[in-house]
Formats: sequence, structure tokens, C-alpha cells
Amino acid sequence: MNSFYLLTKRNIKLFFKDKGMFFCSLITPLILLFLYIIFLGNLFKDSYSMMIPAEIKVSESVINGLAGGQLFSSLLAVCCVTVAFCANMLMVQDKFTGARKDLLITPLKKSKLAFSYYLSTFVCTLLICVVATIACFIYLAIVGWYMTFVDCLVIFFDVFLLTMFGTALSSVVNFFLSTQGQVSAVGSIVSSMYGFICGAYMPIASFSAGLQDVLLFLPSTYCSSLIRNHTMRGAFAALKDSGVSADIIESIKKGIDCNLFIGDTQVSIGAMYAIIIATTVLMIATYVLINIFYGKRKSKKLDKKSS
Repeated sequence: MNSFYLLTKRNIKLFFKDKGMFFCSLITPLILLFLYIIFLGNLFKDSYSMMIPAEIKVSESVINGLAGGQLFSSLLAVCCVTVAFCANMLMVQDKFTGARKDLLITPLKKSKLAFSYYLSTFVCTLLICVVATIACFIYLAIVGWYMTFVDCLVIFFDVFLLTMFGTALSSVVNFFLSTQGQVSAVGSIVSSMYGFICGAYMPIASFSAGLQDVLLFLPSTYCSSLIRNHTMRGAFAALKDSGVSADIIESIKKGIDCNLFIGDTQVSIGAMYAIIIATTVLMIATYVLINIFYGKRKSKKLDKKSS
């Protein structure tokens, strides 16, 4: 247990020691928030205004709260995964520099080494995502705050869970990489594609029916929907208090992926949690198993060559 603690501590220290990687990972979500506000903020506000009947007077603060909640959820749904890929670069660096081989010369279990990489990546990613969450709370407090204390706690739990998911995904993918170039290439692909396939940049409700059916099989879709439900719950309640009918509100929720349907059955919040947790546990188990069995397979090949 002491070796596991020391390895995890070593990995976290190395991440923060690399100032360029740390500040790049920290600033990226804040830059994204700024870009979302500049380029998407007015678009979201206009779309909500168009969906509300003209005879119903809704305050600008409520509209800002809806748009801000959607921006909030979009940012966190993406950052909990993309930042994890960046924070998980140490695992690949250790392969490239030979540090991983040196560590495995000792009587260290491969499962412990795998978990140390996972936990250190999770801690670093969570720290950055919490900072991004606080920045989003500040933004909502300025434009339109409709959250309760319980909402804030649930959102922090969602960030915790989504960070576990993002770390597990990055661990499985990055395990098969061995050079800095491969890490950069994969990071670029994930950064450019993930926001679209998880419904952060564009709701999947706006895609074709066939593509929607495909994306509903991906857990990333439920990650975005889950946190979006919680960041916008208070704003939707305020919208209802303004006199907007339940049918219109449900239509808006469906249009921005708060309400997801498999066939005619709506996916509940509990089901979304179950899907994300089950997928995360499965990926962590897969990550640990490939660490163990890949190492055994490689050692057998080396034994055959030496004989």
C-alpha cells in the first residue's frame, strides 16, 4: 500500500512540476468558457426566446440562466474527458523514457502501477475541472442564478463521476500509445470530435434519426444529458413560474437533450447514472486487465527470444 501511495504521489508531483502542461490544462477550460460565451451565448439566448410564445413575458435573467446552464453543462461534459487525456500523458512518457520498465523491475504488481496512474490522473483532472466548475458558477451568478445549494452539490458529484469516466477512457486509450506524437494525435482527435458525439456542441436531437440511434449507445451522450439536467433545473423551474406551459418546457428539454428517449421510453436520471457508473467500472477493469495480461504476454515473448 505504501508503494501505491508513493507512486501516486510521484505521478501527481510530476504533473504539477511540468508547468507548461499544468497551466495549459488549467487555462484551456477557461478559454473554452470565454469562447462559448462569445460565440454561442447569443445563439442560445435567441433560440430560447424563439421557442417561448411572444405573449408570455419572460425576464432576460431567466433566458440568461437557461443559456448559461447549457454553456455550463457543455463545457464540463467536454473538459472532464479532454483534460483527462492531457493529464494522462505521464503514463505514455514513462514508456518513452523507460521509467515504466524500471518500475516493473521491482516487485511491484502491475495492477498497483495501473491504479497509481489512474488515481493520479483522476486527482489532477478533478482539480482542474473543479476550478472550471467554480468559474462557471461565477458566470451564472453574474448573468442569471437559479440554483439551490443542493443543485450545486449534485453538480459537483456529476463532475466527480464524469472525471472518473474521462480518466477511465483516457487510461484505456493511452495504454496503447508509446510516443509523444501519438499522444498529441489522439489528443487532437478527442478534442475535436468528442464535443460533437457527446452532444455538447450541438444537441443530438438536431442530428438525423439514424445518427441519434447510434449516439444513444454511447455513454458520453448520457454524461452530457445528466449534467445538463442539473445545471438547468432551476432555470426551467423559473421558466414555469413565468407562465410557460409544461408542454413547451418539455419540448425545449427534448430539443437540448435533457430528455433522452430510447424508442418511446424516456431515459430517467437514475438510468443515466447507472449507465455511466457501469461503463466506468467496466473500463477501469479493462484497463487493469490489459496492464496485467499485456505484460505477461510481452514477458513470454522476451523469454522465447532469449531461449
